[in-house]
Amino acid sequence: MGGAGRGTYHAAKHGVLGLTKSAALEYAARGIRINAVCPGLIQTPMSDQMVAAGQADALKEMMKDIPIGRVGRTEEIADAVLWLCSPAASLVVGHALAVDGVYTTR
Repeated sequence: MGGAGRGTYHAAKHGVLGLTKSAALEYAARGIRINAVCPGLIQTPMSDQMVAAGQADALKEMMKDIPIGRVGRTEEIADAVLWLCSPAASLVVGHALAVDGVYTTR
């Protein structure tokens, strides 16, 4: 999703989506599945540092946009990646998998 004042960041993210689709088309015939994982707000050392630096209010403000009402855990992103790498996802190719607590569905 786009956002004011963050054009460079969002341009890079949108570029990843285009690259994912192009690479998926190029490599699918070789049996190589390429997808993108698009995480939402995840509790990481960076988010912990925001809180420690007194930016907890900014984090709380971001939380208002997450319909499930919580940040994700790194394990949840890892689980999504493991699924994409598994035979269970053998037909998933060129997809951007949102693992974001329904943030981008709004």
